[in-house]
Amino acid sequence: MFNSKFNSLLTALLIIAIIAILAIIGYFGYSIYNKYYLNAGAKDAVDAFEQAVGNQNTVTTPPTNELVQNVVIGGVSEGDSMYQNQTQNNNTSTTTYYGYEVVGTISIPAIDIEYPILGKPATDALKVAIVYLSGAGINQVGNTVLQGHNYRNGLFFSNLSKLSVGDKIYITDKTGTQVTYEVYRNFEAKATDTSFYKRDTEGKREVTLSTCTNDNTVRTIILAREV
Repeated sequence: MFNSKFNSLLTALLIIAIIAILAIIGYFGYSIYNKYYLNAGAKDAVDAFEQAVGNQNTVTTPPTNELVQNVVIGGVSEGDSMYQNQTQNNNTSTTTYYGYEVVGTISIPAIDIEYPILGKPATDALKVAIVYLSGAGINQVGNTVLQGHNYRNGLFFSNLSKLSVGDKIYITDKTGTQVTYEVYRNFEAKATDTSFYKRDTEGKREVTLSTCTNDNTVRTIILAREV
């Protein structure tokens, strides 16, 4: 009888171990897939935005509000597509990504990221890209604050803390202008500390990049100015 109980206990422990292993594999598998899926979609959105702003100065016919392009990515059906380009009456093109307007793109080669910048600092927007939080505006004189999630897997601003003074940040705005910024400070701040958001940039363009640290206790802050 003792052996029977012992064998039952071993069987139960084995089943629990198998379930735990499958759960871990499933979690990491989903994380990897989600990272790949979001990066692929973001890259397509960046390409669509840069193509749109690159072509806006070559329009030879009167612009209309008619939808001129609706690109479907990853099997998303028309009307539910991640992004689309639309010609506007002011001779500029608007690209949307997951329903949010793309106001620019950001590229940081040192940590191998390239993402669209969304114009609304909403929770859902933060789940799919970088967002414009506050400040002067994309590539405008003054300080512009951009925020991204830290998923601890390289996605979005996960590796922001790895940036060093002198690293370059490239931001393209809706006019098609790309501005190069250089990191001059990397530090941590409390979530309630926004004292550095409004600062004297001495007539230059600056950006502040913000994300949570790995333990979520404070935020990683990157300050960079145009070069």
